[in-house]
This record gives sequence, structure tokens and C-alpha cells, in this order.
Amino acid sequence: MTLVAFLIMLGVLITIHELGHFLFARLFGVKVESFSIGFGPPIFKWKGKETEYQIALIPLGGYVKMYGEDSMTEPIQGNIDKSAFSDPRSFHSKPNWQKMLIAFAGPLFNIVLAIILFIAVYIMGVKEPAYLSQPVVVGYVEKNSIAEKVGIQPFDKIVKVNGKEVKNWKEFTIEIGMKAGKNVEIEILRNGSIQKISVILPEDMTKQSFGISPVLPAKVGKVLENSPAAKAGLKEGDIIVGVNGRPINTWFEFADFMASLKEKQSVNLLVKRDNKIFSIMLEPQYNEELKKYTIGIAPKFETVTIQYSPIEAVGKALEKTKDLTVAIYNVVAGLITGEVSFKTLGGPISIAKFSGEALETGVSTFLFAMAFISLQLGYLNLLPIPVLDGGLILILLIETIIRRPLPDKAKEYLAYFGFALLGTLMIYVIFNDILRVIQ
Repeated sequence: MTLVAFLIMLGVLITIHELGHFLFARLFGVKVESFSIGFGPPIFKWKGKETEYQIALIPLGGYVKMYGEDSMTEPIQGNIDKSAFSDPRSFHSKPNWQKMLIAFAGPLFNIVLAIILFIAVYIMGVKEPAYLSQPVVVGYVEKNSIAEKVGIQPFDKIVKVNGKEVKNWKEFTIEIGMKAGKNVEIEILRNGSIQKISVILPEDMTKQSFGISPVLPAKVGKVLENSPAAKAGLKEGDIIVGVNGRPINTWFEFADFMASLKEKQSVNLLVKRDNKIFSIMLEPQYNEELKKYTIGIAPKFETVTIQYSPIEAVGKALEKTKDLTVAIYNVVAGLITGEVSFKTLGGPISIAKFSGEALETGVSTFLFAMAFISLQLGYLNLLPIPVLDGGLILILLIETIIRRPLPDKAKEYLAYFGFALLGTLMIYVIFNDILRVIQ
């Protein structure tokens, strides 16, 4: 599932990106020699009227090769066809503004694709946990977690992170996720007064969580067959309000009670069903895999599905694109200033895992994930780094201002710099991915 989702997502995003370059090149009369999805040896290829199309072995990118293209790599390879530069159908012969639009078209198509996918998702309906839109009221503090060590308590309400207001769990999760490995100040509301807590967040929050969870009612979501709970008559939708005479307000209080059991004993549950309260006696079983006593139930996670009309979906898609654009900018700026740790970055393995989990969750979640990755891909390629589209646009802009081409030697050194920078970054994120898998 993960591999299929990864190949589908990457294949679509790369095809759309290269299609942008291809269509704009054809629009301005540039001859396209090859259109490749992927790098390396071709798996299969076919010849069009004048363009050779292929799908290559390594699916981590693609390219459109234009006739007479004055790319950043050709000075290094030394294979420039000088005669092609005077041909009216060559890329080199076109005015700089057309070259810039051809370079810009790839990222543009990724951004447009993201908007279209967001529109489709909002029309289909977005399903998300209900708590994400609720205030950040702590329901549970994990034992020996960072949150417990700095003094956060159940029913504290988190209102600000580094002075920035967080209105709900979604905003809070984004804020602390961007500041992994950093020292942050969290403001909480407790018993009517504001308290400030300074905390150093873990560098990899996928491996070590902050240690808090939202208020989750002790509502039964699933009862395993032939479990003690099923034999005792517990049903989905039942709410546990007490255990052995002790009141239960959240699922985590019940989980803590179960974790405290060290020997086989009878448990008296006080259960609410259809506005009626009654007691159930049962005997937990020791679970060898989990190394603790269980009764065979799972909590109910409330979700909400939000659907919009086509017109509303367009507005929501543009709003989501704007919000994510700001978030991506903040991450890039944070990486440069040091506010955001490079350890938060993920590579191909993380994207594959992300896409696989999204597809397993549902089509709308997968499309949303694809839209988010497409948006990132579009903006990444606009960064002014040589060998990226943004780098080519920057060079063309400089040449337009100075009214002459940059020397080939300068382009060669810029290309070396771009390859070195991107190569180092790719090695780093893949190394990060491998560490996550190992750990």
C-alpha cells in the first residue's frame, strides 16, 4: 500500500510539473526533444511527432529537454549545440521573459494542482478528529513525559506558544511542530490565572512526544470479540463513569487504572447507556503482547465530516492554500534563522510513509496529502538555488537587468554550488529517514 501510494503520488506530481514546462515551451514555439518521468534508464519509451516520451527507472523527479536549452548543467557536460542557439525553435533564441515563464510553469502547475485537489477534497468532505477545532484543554499528561516534568497538569488550557495565541489543537500542534528541538514559552490558564512555562521540545517529535492529549471521554468505540468486555455485555457507545467506586472523567483515567493492575482481580465498572447507569462486573485478562491486564475495548474517537458546495469549496481551497503557503514560508525562514530544526525535514521514505498512511485512511485524505506535497514541491522549485527552476529564473532576471548573458564559467560554478547544496540536503533528509526507521 505504501509503495503504491508513493508511486501514484510522485508520478502525478512529477507529470504535472513537467507538463507545465512542456506546454509553455510548446506555447512559445520551443522544440521539446524529450519528456521524461523519472531519471536513469527508461522502463519504456515511445516517439511522438518530434518528442521522445519515457518513464525512467528512478521516480524521484523528471525533466523536459528542450532544443538548444541553455541549462545550468550543459556547461559542465560540454555538450552545447552552438548551432541550435540561432534556431528560432531553440530555447536559447527565445526572449528572457519567455524563458522565465517556461521555467515558472512547472511550479505554477503544481500550485494550481494543489488548489484543484483541495477543491475536490472540500466537495467530497473533509473528515478530521473533532478535538482539532477545540480549545487546547489538556485531558491527559503522559507519565515521565516532558509535559509532566515541566509541570503541566490535566485540565490546563494552553493559550499561547512563544507569545502567539493558539485557538485550538490544530494551531498548537503546528506551532510546537515547527519549533522541535527549541526552547519555547508556553502560557497556560489554570484556575483562572495565567502561568508561563519554559520547555525544551524534543528534536524528533515523531519519536518522543510532548506528552499531552486532549480531553477524551471514556466512551467505548470498539469491543473485541470473546473479550472480558464482550462477555460482560459492554457495547459500543457505552460511557464508563466509574471503576471500583472511583469516578472516571476521561478515557486516560480509565487507562491509568487498568495499567495499575498488577494481579488478576474482579473489576466493577459503572456504565452509562441510554441515560441509564448500571454496574458490570468483569475479570481482566493478562495480555502477553502488551504485558498488562486488558478487558478488550478501545476508545471512541469522535470525527467530523465537513462538506462544502462547489463555490464554497473554491473559497476554502484558496484559504487553505494561503494558510499553507504562510506555514511553508515560516518553515523555510525558520530553517534559515535556526528557529526550525533541520531534523524536522523528511525525505523520500517519510513521503512514502505519509502517502501510504493517507491512502489507507481514505481517498479524500490521500488527495489532501497529495495537494499539500504538490504545494511544497511548487514552492521548493521556486527557491533561488541553481539547478532549480527558481535558480534559472534568478539568472535570467540578472541577465535581463545587466543586458548580457552571464559567463559560462560563472554558470558552471553556480551549477556546482546548486548540485552540492541539493545533494547535501538530500543525503541529510534520507539519513534522517533511515534513523527514524531504525529507531
